[in-house]
Amino acid sequence: MTMDIINDMLKTVTGITSGLWPEPSFATPGLVGERLRPCPGTPNCVCSEHSDSPEWVEPLAFREMSPDEAWKFLKEVIGTMGGEVQNEEEGYLWSTFTVPVFGFVDDVEFRMDDAEAVIQVRSASRLGFSDLGVNRGRVEEFRRRFADRSGG
Repeated sequence: MTMDIINDMLKTVTGITSGLWPEPSFATPGLVGERLRPCPGTPNCVCSEHSDSPEWVEPLAFREMSPDEAWKFLKEVIGTMGGEVQNEEEGYLWSTFTVPVFGFVDDVEFRMDDAEAVIQVRSASRLGFSDLGVNRGRVEEFRRRFADRSGG
């Protein structure tokens, strides 16, 4: 109950303050050549698809779940972490997370990789240069929740 009140207050403040920031121009998220887009070389983006990049993070492993179970669990985790699914296609999902208080929007994309039993992930801020580790931390939280679900 208390968390609901706090979340409602943060959403209100976020809604009010988000209009203070200029709208960034960004390409609508999506796959490029059946892979997630690489990061632009700024510290406010991480991606598991491009291991030769300093922005690389490990994908989400789901070896103890079927791909369908992992995908369903992914959508549950997005919701419990405060994200909203914007688009879902076969094996691809785009979600957004709004950073409380300032209203910054982060785009978080996922691509199912059945063959490797992982979900590839890309998390990036739409605005600014540094995110003080928010996107990397978000991906680590996803990974922790998947590990907890798998029992390890």
